[in-house]
Amino acid sequence: MAEARTPAQIEADIVRRRQELAVTLDEIGVRLHPTTIMDAAKAKAAEAVDRTAGRAYVAANRAVSDVRAQLVSENGTPRLDRVIPVAMVGVAVIGLLALRTRRRR
Repeated sequence: MAEARTPAQIEADIVRRRQELAVTLDEIGVRLHPTTIMDAAKAKAAEAVDRTAGRAYVAANRAVSDVRAQLVSENGTPRLDRVIPVAMVGVAVIGLLALRTRRRR
């Protein structure tokens, strides 16, 4: 059987439980405070942006490396058999854009 508790023990237990409840209510209040919720949402959004920017950087870096591998040999010299056609296409596109711009005026 359980021991009989004295009124002082019961009162001390009540005081202790009230303090625990007060701490719990304070924690709930902090968690549900609009500023806390807003800060958490901002942090989550910033994390998503950082993750997306990181993925974009990796993808762009990979694309640049792939293009460079196509246009430059292992020893660092340009592959003229590939660079010249790409340059010609670039010049042609710029020329067409310039003609289109002149025709609009």
